[in-house]
Amino acid sequence: MTTRNARRTARTAALAASAAALALGLTACGGADDGSKAAGDDHTAGASVSRPASGADSTGGLKDGAHPATVSNKGATAAARQCRGDEMLVTAVHRFAGQQGDHLLVTASNEGSTPCWVTSYPAVKLGGDVDAAALPHSKKDNPGGGKHITLAPGGKVYSAVNLFDYGSKHHTARSFAIALRGADGRTGPFYSVDTKGTKPQFAWNEADVLNWNTETPYDF
Repeated sequence: MTTRNARRTARTAALAASAAALALGLTACGGADDGSKAAGDDHTAGASVSRPASGADSTGGLKDGAHPATVSNKGATAAARQCRGDEMLVTAVHRFAGQQGDHLLVTASNEGSTPCWVTSYPAVKLGGDVDAAALPHSKKDNPGGGKHITLAPGGKVYSAVNLFDYGSKHHTARSFAIALRGADGRTGPFYSVDTKGTKPQFAWNEADVLNWNTETPYDF
């Protein structure tokens, strides 16, 4: 009886040890998974709040860790809300200054913590005259401005301000005001943006604006 009880006790202890080891293994796996998610969240947040240097993003590339923007119809974006100007990081680079194709490349990234959408083209007022009318939409732009572009946190969209300088009686500036448009065409608050690039000052007699796009316009 003593030997049988000893064997039973040893078997029970072995089973308990195995169960404990299994529980520890599951806890470790769960802990690693939570750690990976947390690290991913930190990386995404870091990417969304990064500030590009002068002339950065002129090639339209996404920074490491940033998520792309997606184009969808209005029904598919019901879960996302419209982007707000105060949660968007907007930069502008003056490209091809004084040459054919002279324009301001506008990049907007979602610095919020949830997805949001933009549509149409941004409302832009060049220079410091905030009472001036916003620039018109380019007649040569591709169709599709009525769709919503959903930006995940860190996602980016692009537009361009086409500049037409006839050499005399033109305007010059180094900054402009920009606002987002809603689905009804109404504009939100305007925010000031300073242009970057080797020649941040730009000149124009006429100008117009392209729709928001997931790809960089005039990428040549």
